[in-house]
Amino acid sequence: MSIRERLSGNEATAYAMKQINPDVVAAFPITPSTEIPQYFSTYVDNGQVDTEFVAVESEHSAMSACIGAEAAGARAMTATSANGLEYMWEMVQIASSSRLPIVMALVDRAISGPLNIHSDHSDAMAVRDSGWIMLFSETNQEAYDNMIMAHRIAENENVMLPLMVCQDGFITSHAIENIELIEDEKVKEFVGTYNPKHYLLNKKEPIAVGPMDLQPYLTEHKKQQAVAMENAKEVIRAVAKDFEKMTGRKYDFFEGYKLEDAEYVIVCMNSTAGTVKNVIDSLRKQGIKAGLLKIRMFRPFPGEEIATSLKKCKAVAVMDRCESFSTNGGPVGAETMQAMYTNGCTAKSINIMYGIGGRDVTVGDMRGVYDTLEEIAKTGETGPTYRYMGLRDKEAK
Repeated sequence: MSIRERLSGNEATAYAMKQINPDVVAAFPITPSTEIPQYFSTYVDNGQVDTEFVAVESEHSAMSACIGAEAAGARAMTATSANGLEYMWEMVQIASSSRLPIVMALVDRAISGPLNIHSDHSDAMAVRDSGWIMLFSETNQEAYDNMIMAHRIAENENVMLPLMVCQDGFITSHAIENIELIEDEKVKEFVGTYNPKHYLLNKKEPIAVGPMDLQPYLTEHKKQQAVAMENAKEVIRAVAKDFEKMTGRKYDFFEGYKLEDAEYVIVCMNSTAGTVKNVIDSLRKQGIKAGLLKIRMFRPFPGEEIATSLKKCKAVAVMDRCESFSTNGGPVGAETMQAMYTNGCTAKSINIMYGIGGRDVTVGDMRGVYDTLEEIAKTGETGPTYRYMGLRDKEAK
């Protein structure tokens, strides 16, 4: 029987970590993820977990400690945000190329500079091509559930890749919501024990981790990483089905909200989806066929599946909560619109930058996006495909 609680996203994440009871947690505080290791450290101090908690002097060292622990055969976790993730940059790449299934809680926040501690997706998108599986979370419940599923996915023998669970800084990380927790014993059984095939402390099989890898073999090893990422799709779906059997909560690569017959669709990630759903309910009452496609799994990117789900639409707006500076749009827009083109989806599409640095995203803002999509469908003209929402002055345009 589930346990009903009221928790913030950070509390829910730390509670999931307590239930998982990893061998090692190494972390360094940074807003807005600081509370995760803070809460978890109380579980360590109270003897509620068996975890070795490593209080390091930097995020680079936090990821290094996790890499060392995983390489030795231990289950390791960490948490960070924004500039902390940037400070990990070198080791983030090494973790994935070494095929170490570390799990990270990433509380998304704007990257400096200028200095901003509020929510956008610039930190996650900065590492989107680093070889980590990336799951996004609309609510505190989803952040908790994603953490419970994370190790089952990352540690699968056909995957063996690190995984980050993303949630929006402050919007979900610090907001308290009703949540259904799973009993400790059920979590323990679901997550299972970590039994790696290859690890440094196995004296029967001496191995090297992170050796020099030059021209003769690096291409093949990168291909192996790509194959593992492709394998992750099937594993993510299988783990989600097992999770649904345990909890009744259903997850997939993305969530469609009133998408089946939608003519006008917004594509977005994380907490914005809740605002969009509110707008959709209002528009549907007016007879406007609005819908949502909320991406949960950004890496591996489910391009074909997304394009298939959008083929019946008239117009699509892909929302990006960060800027890629490509001058063509943001990273979610680039991935989605390329997938639509490749897979023969002919819906008119635009890419909108929004909510950067934690700027409020209102019901009125999203209603305006649907108004734009209606106009595009009516005229057949997209106009600029790369846009900003709610700029403060005309000079910025």
